[in-house]
Amino acid sequence: MPKDINQNICNERAFASVYKKYADDLHNFLYYKYGEQFNPRDKTQDAFMKLWDNCKDVTLSKAKSFLFTVANNMVLNDIKHQKVVLKHQQANQKNYTNETPEFVLETNQFLEKYQKALSKLTEDQRVAFLLNKVEGKKHKEIAEFLGVTQKVIEYRIYSAFDVLKKELEGFKIK
Repeated sequence: MPKDINQNICNERAFASVYKKYADDLHNFLYYKYGEQFNPRDKTQDAFMKLWDNCKDVTLSKAKSFLFTVANNMVLNDIKHQKVVLKHQQANQKNYTNETPEFVLETNQFLEKYQKALSKLTEDQRVAFLLNKVEGKKHKEIAEFLGVTQKVIEYRIYSAFDVLKKELEGFKIK
């Protein structure tokens, strides 16, 4: 390490010697103080990048203090940011709905009946219907996937609709 402690560290050899001397200590300091969740390796690298950016203003005697202060402040800023994000997330959670209790009740009743109606379909009808209506697959895609003709898939889907219309007769279905 160069002897002149008032020399700035813009010299690559001086900077390299500072890096070798303090990198592990800085990482360990951040790791033990804040844990792995705040990426002590990244913060160490970022602190050395800031040191390089400010090399003309930082002397060798102040390098360690600069590094530890900058890295500590980076982690504290991350913690502060996470608190703001958490506070914002908690504030934006709604504990209410715009639906009336009657609407919620009807929706739940419909979902129960729909599940029962689906269970009354044959497995072939249910698979074809769900692939078409839930996953949005075309009749031709389903036919290729299941290894049957397109007409068979169309029949299964339309027969599934008939069963669902009968089972869910109190609800408007198109």
